[in-house]
Amino acid sequence: MKITDVKVIVCSPGRNFVTVKIFTDEGLTGVGDATLNGREKAVVAYLEEHLVPLLIGRDPSRIEDIWQYFYRGAYWRRGPVTMAAIAGIDMALWDIKAKAANMPLYQLLGGASREKVLCYTHAQGTNIAEAVEAVGKRIDEGYKAVRVQCGIPGLPDVYGTGAKTVTNNAIDDAVPHEEVWSTSKYLRHMPKLFEAVREVHGWDVELLHDSHHRLTPIEAARLGKDLEFARLFWLEDTVAAEHQEGFRLIRKHTTTPIAVGEVFNTIWDARLLIEEQLIDYIRTTCVHAGGVTALRRIMDFASIYNVRTACHGAMDMSPICLGANLHLDLWVPNFGIQEYSGYLPQILDVFPGAWSLDDGYLHPGEAIGHGVDIDEKLAAKFPYQRAYLPVNRLEDGTLWHW
Repeated sequence: MKITDVKVIVCSPGRNFVTVKIFTDEGLTGVGDATLNGREKAVVAYLEEHLVPLLIGRDPSRIEDIWQYFYRGAYWRRGPVTMAAIAGIDMALWDIKAKAANMPLYQLLGGASREKVLCYTHAQGTNIAEAVEAVGKRIDEGYKAVRVQCGIPGLPDVYGTGAKTVTNNAIDDAVPHEEVWSTSKYLRHMPKLFEAVREVHGWDVELLHDSHHRLTPIEAARLGKDLEFARLFWLEDTVAAEHQEGFRLIRKHTTTPIAVGEVFNTIWDARLLIEEQLIDYIRTTCVHAGGVTALRRIMDFASIYNVRTACHGAMDMSPICLGANLHLDLWVPNFGIQEYSGYLPQILDVFPGAWSLDDGYLHPGEAIGHGVDIDEKLAAKFPYQRAYLPVNRLEDGTLWHW
């Protein structure tokens, strides 16, 4: 079998997605997600100008060799643009390989380790009352685990707290929206939020919280300690993780489980965190970490150190990425949980898939390949529109982590 053509498809059915579609001389095709939120066209250029020309004529079954060729062969390794581009190709190649084997991807990986995949979704509010009500609605929908975010008194709406649930929307975010942050106000308010949620909804629901990289290690340690009473499933992205050693300080002061990794691109971003067991959940995802090939390695490495998987699953990744993640989730022995924020209806129309959600659990389905495709004609009706993620400033105007 030989690769005969590769398409890079960009569409925006409510937000922007980059899709790689690979064609072969035996009629099999595969699709992969190469979306990098807010920098989509950078990945498109990397693919079209540098990687796609080198794929034509290659054997698509040689996935490992192709991955190494694009990673090691470029000399300039790692980084979000490079790894998203490689990921899109890698997912498409695994899709083709599973189709050639006439089996769903998880079977090709070694078969299922569980019957279904526990997921968590999001609940938020501009104040505590709204957040508590939102958690109740998610419980009524069948979710067993809920990430809870809440507005902070004295601050305008920030990520994960207001009425707007879709970030990087092409209509609203043609230029970056600027948010305002106060760590001291946030740290004082979060224990009140989880006191209220536990009082109303009890202890049968797993609760999660995302700090979105905005704290220092000692601030994160304080928050983790202050929230120990709520027995969180995890505290996510407490600090900007470029300085992995900073997690040692967090670990010394709290028993609240720690999750991180949605912005990681390779195992090197998490090596120390995993080896020293400074985290409990690794949140890398197919599209940002180099595809199925690379994510499987990260998952195996994490298993040695009792770190569980928890793939990022926000709407900035297409349903193709979610489908690939779910096959890995069903297979991986050290699975923890899968994020699922949901998709706009038109996104699901453009990316029809075999995966399903039932009573708080996901399943990748039994379709051959990874089970998700792209409707190219429908995708063409949603052209790319430049859009940005927000940026964040402290109350005095200092640019801060978003």
